Amino acid sequence: TIASLFLNEVYKLHGMPRTIVSDRDRLFISQFWKELFRLQGTTLAFSSAYHPQTDGQTEVTNRILETYLRCFVSETPRLWVNFLALAEYWHNTSYQSAIRMTPFEALYGRAPPSIRSYAASATQVASLDEMLIHRQQVLLLLKSNLAKAQMRMRSLADAHRQDRQFAVGDWVWLKLVP
Repeated sequence: TIASLFLNEVYKLHGMPRTIVSDRDRLFISQFWKELFRLQGTTLAFSSAYHPQTDGQTEVTNRILETYLRCFVSETPRLWVNFLALAEYWHNTSYQSAIRMTPFEALYGRAPPSIRSYAASATQVASLDEMLIHRQQVLLLLKSNLAKAQMRMRSLADAHRQDRQFAVGDWVWLKLVP
């Protein structure tokens, strides 16, 4: 049930949230959830129907995770669910300019552990060796795919930019409204 997932994946790690933004999913508008959140002092906020921009932070994170998953599964798209935890870890250990650290650092107060590279046959346990070789191959593929995606995004962003230089005394237009 959603209550079990909430208890096992959210509450045990973070406690009860102060606010939850929901897309009006029937799971979160049931009497059970309304009463639980009321008793715990959690504000349940609803995004506008058919207006996902209301919950912009989640939309951005979902878009980022989707990009990671595309990089992970470019060779085997049907196996995307197998890479979801790795995509989440990658996101949580990536620098976020808004908070000037990784989400991992913000939560735990220390830098995330790095994933050590693995040399084939470093262990006598065949299944472990196979798993670590596969992980190493996935990480190399991921780094390559992310670098390519980053270059594509940079090219698209730079296509609309102009480098302008201003000197003291130059006249410029100033837009005062957002």
